[in-house]
Amino acid sequence: MRSFTTRVILAAKLDKSVYDEVESDGAATTQAVAVVVLSSVAAGIGSIQQGGISGIVLAAAAALISWLVWAFLTYVIGTRVLPVPQTRANYSELLRTIGFSSAPGMIRVLALVPGLRTIVFLAAGIWMLAAMVIAVREALDYASTWRALGVCLIGWIIQAVILGLVMAFTGVPREMTNP
Repeated sequence: MRSFTTRVILAAKLDKSVYDEVESDGAATTQAVAVVVLSSVAAGIGSIQQGGISGIVLAAAAALISWLVWAFLTYVIGTRVLPVPQTRANYSELLRTIGFSSAPGMIRVLALVPGLRTIVFLAAGIWMLAAMVIAVREALDYASTWRALGVCLIGWIIQAVILGLVMAFTGVPREMTNP
């Protein structure tokens, strides 16, 4: 069993073996929560000029909620809408793998460096999407990366619509909820 730190590093390196490992390790759910929180706190710190301290707390809360919603959407889409014959997964497995796919988001703390915010957030977003595709491919036992990408994109679109509606009704600015 690998340490938490090793798992985070391997997840950020897009090592599929760590996603297989956390998928089958029920005790890794707490670690997945920690990865999501650390990643969102890094985003909050990287955006502290826009959101202040309350932005960090709001970002962490929004990231946790987004993680739960996205994992559920991914579970439904991946196991009910676009499964393959070998797909065997449950919601908890997707929570863990998708949670660890947030590991690259920890670099968003580097957005504190003047002039780097946009590039850091863009790079982190792309890196996190790549990690999520690998996490979904492993959790849903897909042979096709394209199928995993499709599941991620469909889930992201649905989640974005839900988040947009929530923000419209609550008045929370988008940059405060960037998990």
